[in-house]
This record gives sequence, C-alpha cells and structure tokens, in this order.
Amino acid sequence: MSSITIKEIAKALNVSISTVSKALNDSHEIGEKTKKRVLEYAEAHHYKPNLLAQNLKTGKSNTIGVILTSINNPFCSQIIEGIQQHALKVGFEVIFMQSRENPEIERSCIETLMQRGVDGLLISPVDETSNQKLLEDIHDHNFPVVIFDRIQHNLETFKIGVNNFQGAYLATKHLIDSGRTKIVNITASRFGLSGERFKGYHQALTDAGIAFDDQFHIQCNMQNQEVLDVELKNAITRLMSAENKPDAILGSSDTITVTLLGVLAELGYSVPDELAVIGFSNIDFARSLNPALSTIRQPALEIGDMAMEKLMKFIAKKNWHQVQIETTELDTILTFRKSSIQS
Repeated sequence: MSSITIKEIAKALNVSISTVSKALNDSHEIGEKTKKRVLEYAEAHHYKPNLLAQNLKTGKSNTIGVILTSINNPFCSQIIEGIQQHALKVGFEVIFMQSRENPEIERSCIETLMQRGVDGLLISPVDETSNQKLLEDIHDHNFPVVIFDRIQHNLETFKIGVNNFQGAYLATKHLIDSGRTKIVNITASRFGLSGERFKGYHQALTDAGIAFDDQFHIQCNMQNQEVLDVELKNAITRLMSAENKPDAILGSSDTITVTLLGVLAELGYSVPDELAVIGFSNIDFARSLNPALSTIRQPALEIGDMAMEKLMKFIAKKNWHQVQIETTELDTILTFRKSSIQS
C-alpha cells in the first residue's frame, strides 16, 4: 500500500502544507485540535515520513550505516573488521545490519539507518537491482552510498570488490592442470558475483578445449542453511549417480565451499581422490581441515578499509557529485592445498 504525502494530507483537510508539517513534527505553533486531526488522518492513510528530508535536516552524526548479507561468515566478519578499524581512526561510529539475502529486509535496513540519521551508507547488495530506486533517490540527494563486495549492482557510485572472474578462472585452470576435466561449479542462485565467477570458470574450460556441461552448473539457495544442506546433498547424489560423473568442484562462496566439504564427508566421498575441491573461502582454519582446503581468498580487510575510505571522501564534500567515482577490483589470493591436489 502506497504512502500518502504531506501535500495530499493538506489538500484533503483543507489546510496548508506548513500546518501539516508542523502537526507531524509536534510543533507548539498549532492547536491541539488541528494537530490531532492531522495525525489521525495521517495514520489512517498510512503516512510515512520522508526519510531523506528528515536526515538532511539533522546534519552530521559521525555515524555510518553498513548493510551486509550476513555477519556470520568469515569473509563478512573480516570486512566488518576493516570498516571498524578505519572508522575508529576517523572518529566515526558504525551501525551494522544484515539483509539475510532478502531484498525486503534490505529495504527495511536502509530505512532504519536513514531514520537513525547516519551520514552515509556502505552496502553489499542482495542482487544487481535490489532496492535500486531507493538507493538512487537517497544517493542523488547528496546522501552518499558506497557499494562493496557485490559490485555488479547498477547504482553509479564507488564500488570496491575483487576480480571474481580472474579468481574463478585461475582456480578452474589449476584443476584442469591437475588432470581434472569434469568440473562442477556451484554458485548462489541470486547474485551477479556468482555470475562473474561462473564466467571465469566457463572461460577456463573453453580455453582448455573442454566442452561445458550444463548439468555441472549448480545454483543453490543461500538464504537458509538447512535448505542449502539439502540442495547440496541432492545435487552431489545426483551427479555422482550419473554416467558422466564429475571429478572436481569449484565452490563460489564461503558458505557453499565449507558446507560442501561437510556434505561430501557425510556422503562418504573421498577428497581429493574422487572429487577435488577448491572454493572461494576466507576461513582461517582452511589448512587445518581434513583434507586441507584449497582456497580463493578475498582481501576482505582491504575491501572494508577502502570502502570506508571512499565513503569518507563523499562525506567530506558538500557536493560530492564533483567526486570522480571508480570501481576497484582487487586480486584474489589462491592457495592450493590437499583438497585439490591428488598425491
């Protein structure tokens, strides 16, 4: 249901826009009877305050908002650390919220942070177009937004992430160079960074003269861990029961890669003898796993630090539209361990 505007309330009650505004802000300049009439009408017609206008009135708060998809995985935790370290240096407080891969929750997070009067927003979006209109509206009115990690979002602003194509390409090439030719790519079902990782995987196959097999591209639901467990178990069982069995797997996220190792152990498959595994993962204990996990590591601390640095550039400018924006893609760090190297 759409929200009524101050102008529409004023017209319906035959009062001035100024009167409605004062009533909604509990001003002493108008009588209680008029105030009550305005407030009751506003509530009955689902009036919501203009978050942008409210924020612009409040001035600086030395607080920024950060929205991540989750705070539970190591990659996001390390980004948080990078943001927090930079914020402490420049005297800013940080409010962290998580969207849980849900566009509606993401919108609620944005609105909540605006209501709290933050000076700027760092966001790792749910997908390429999630809440684009809302983000464009606040960004175009001198409220700075910087995108990190998931830099395929369409908003025109600073974006800081990694070269996902390169990371996936080099990991797939490593598997091919190790003698693996039937390589499964497991990605998240929603977001474009998985798309870039898929493109890197696909290009490595093409360059090696290996035909892409559509059954080897698995998309998983990342919103629910239990659902992910079931989907991975079903996918692995199906693939390993087929005549054309895979011999390697590339995991496209922290959560997918770590969950995958557990699923393979539960199903009784030997890594790397039956299936070599490498994946995007920032877990600190990768080398302590059995077998030690080959990883494509993202420089998460640097991403968080750079995202905060770019946001500070915006905040320091009265008209930050004069700032030259850019997209920064950092290199990933590949470490090959026993999970992808057959002895």
